[in-house]
Amino acid sequence: MSKPSSGPWWKFPYVWMVVGGPAIVVVASFTTLYLAITRPDPLVDSDYYRKGIEINKTLADTASNSAPAETARNHAATGVITAPASTQPAAGR
Repeated sequence: MSKPSSGPWWKFPYVWMVVGGPAIVVVASFTTLYLAITRPDPLVDSDYYRKGIEINKTLADTASNSAPAETARNHAATGVITAPASTQPAAGR
């Protein structure tokens, strides 16, 4: 008895399932490499240090105006109500 011929390897779908996954990954990696080389990241401003200092100065200026927000934040975090010094009763009255 002779065995029937199974045919060429490329006619079997399982072969394409096994080979196809890694082949797709290789093509995708070369595509990603091409995109990374041809489209570089934009450069950060050349005067980023000066802009950072200006931002810090603006934040320092607005810090004094955030006292009510800090009081509310502290109350939410701890549950303790802190009253401003001018509304607290004087000791010994």
